Amino acid sequence: MIVTFLGTGTSVGVPMIGCECPVCLSPDPRDKRMRTSILLQEDDRCIIFDVGPDFRRQMLNADVKKLDAVVFTHAHKDHTGGLDDIRPYYFYTRRGMPIYLEDSVRKDIEEQYSYMFKLNEEYTGKVPEFQFNTIGLEPFTVAGFDLIPIRLMHGPMAVLGFRIGDFGYLTDTNHIPDSEYSKLKGLKYLVLDAAVRHTHPSHFSIEEALNEVDRIQPEKAFFIHMSHKVGTHAATDEELPANVFLSYDGLQLHC
Repeated sequence: MIVTFLGTGTSVGVPMIGCECPVCLSPDPRDKRMRTSILLQEDDRCIIFDVGPDFRRQMLNADVKKLDAVVFTHAHKDHTGGLDDIRPYYFYTRRGMPIYLEDSVRKDIEEQYSYMFKLNEEYTGKVPEFQFNTIGLEPFTVAGFDLIPIRLMHGPMAVLGFRIGDFGYLTDTNHIPDSEYSKLKGLKYLVLDAAVRHTHPSHFSIEEALNEVDRIQPEKAFFIHMSHKVGTHAATDEELPANVFLSYDGLQLHC
């Protein structure tokens, strides 16, 4: 299984509009962070976690001509803002894109994109078509990938992380309930939210994320959903323990 980091940035991306901090002005390509999303590929199967506002560019960058399904962690706009750009995959397949999400996420998406779901004579464009699949905390299979959902808290909001084999993906969180740690034993790779340096109401800081790595004990950990406040990739990566790294757009893991 190949994991591709399509985007590793926070909701405003990096560089942030109008900002002239050292991170936003950095020439290092690892400091150019599109909104967070990852791609899983194995043989000819391919699924994506979340479709943010940079989805179109991410698919072009990764040359993804075939997409089997979308799995949503939650309904915030930086994770759903590319939903309309799923349309080309319908043009090729002539079938609705399978979407896996909690019922609350589906309701939020239907409100965000009411023009897709409440069609009327005033809208003349072509909208994407979907096959909705409601998920909870029970394991399920998508395109041959076996997923174990993990309940996370994103501030007061309940969201999902996932385990696939010995790979764990926990973005947009600042709290992992005690009941979920048993699902994270024996990971080879852990991808974990580390958005800022300071305490944040809905994201782990670097220090808090390191504490979680110590508790979970993966072989390697990669931080994701990073704002410009984390610092430059080169400087911050040097501060981290030997088995912990900042992710970057385009990074691939072979699991």
